[in-house]
Amino acid sequence: MEWNVDEPLTEQDLQAIDAAFQAATSSFRKKKQRRTPDAVISDPPMAVRRLPSSLLALQHPNPLLSPCQAANERTRYPALKFRGRIVYSRTATEVEKAAEELLKNLEAEKRESGQVVLGFDIEWRPSFRRGVSPGKAAIMQICADTSHCHVMHIFHSGITQSLQFLLEDPIILKVGLGIASDAGKVFKDHNVSIKAVEDLSYLANQKLGPKKWSLASLTEMLISKEVIFLVCCEN
Repeated sequence: MEWNVDEPLTEQDLQAIDAAFQAATSSFRKKKQRRTPDAVISDPPMAVRRLPSSLLALQHPNPLLSPCQAANERTRYPALKFRGRIVYSRTATEVEKAAEELLKNLEAEKRESGQVVLGFDIEWRPSFRRGVSPGKAAIMQICADTSHCHVMHIFHSGITQSLQFLLEDPIILKVGLGIASDAGKVFKDHNVSIKAVEDLSYLANQKLGPKKWSLASLTEMLISKEVIFLVCCEN
């Protein structure tokens, strides 16, 4: 009888294996009785039916991982994709125009709700040498909604008048992870004091439990997505 190794054994298959085993045992006993007619052959003790390890492996082709292996396994989530429009600004003229557009779009929302919220983050070149300071804040990312995200290369443009007005507006709430240190970095590098900041890691600690939250871990926890970082800072 032939079994399909890709499918688990059924009860009918197990019965067929038992029948083949019994037939082979009976044949062996008869041959041995003919060779030793005076010997008394006792029936073998009834054994619990157990498949050989090779067949058990076919029954369970994907055994469970050991606790150590399971602990080292990392769940992979689908990538979080921003399907809106990313607006890049490099020169002072481009940054000023982008900031003016942002302020204009936020005015109506400010009149309706009294406050608006912006996602905020900055990037800069780190230093891995002792005694060498990290680079200046180089890229500023501002997102007002899911349809537009502004990426401003402030290392080249500096912080223009309209952008400074937006950052210092106490009615426009800026949110992010580690945003307090980002605000301190902007003040140190560009002498602009960002008003109305809210660190999302504090809120996450209150709602989800204490942890050193990152944007990636918070995204995985809340919406089961993986953040792929593609934008690199430059000088």
